[in-house]
Amino acid sequence: MLKKDRKYYRIGQVSEIIGVEPHVLRFWESQFKYIQPRRISKRRLYRSQDIKILKRIKQLLYEEGYTIAGARRKIREEFLRKTVGSKRSKNVPVHDMELVHEIKKELLEIKKILSKKMR
Repeated sequence: MLKKDRKYYRIGQVSEIIGVEPHVLRFWESQFKYIQPRRISKRRLYRSQDIKILKRIKQLLYEEGYTIAGARRKIREEFLRKTVGSKRSKNVPVHDMELVHEIKKELLEIKKILSKKMR
């Protein structure tokens, strides 16, 4: 159970909360880019937001029968709906917004490269 006064949880605590072994959490972390625990002195520290995502991943995989790839797509769609949903037109499909998000990311990387060359 999450405590309101806690900001971070260690991997062992998260393992107990979610109900999976720590190695499963580490694997999910490598598969889902939205899980980004802080690392301090080689220790993973998870936020409440990370725990919510981990619970959703477990639900998708264990209860709803999704594959890792399917769960990754579903989590990405849900994440984009939350972050871009308010800006997005109701007529634009989520996968199109995902493409726009990826293009924006690539353009920012190009901008960094060009700014380095201009120096």
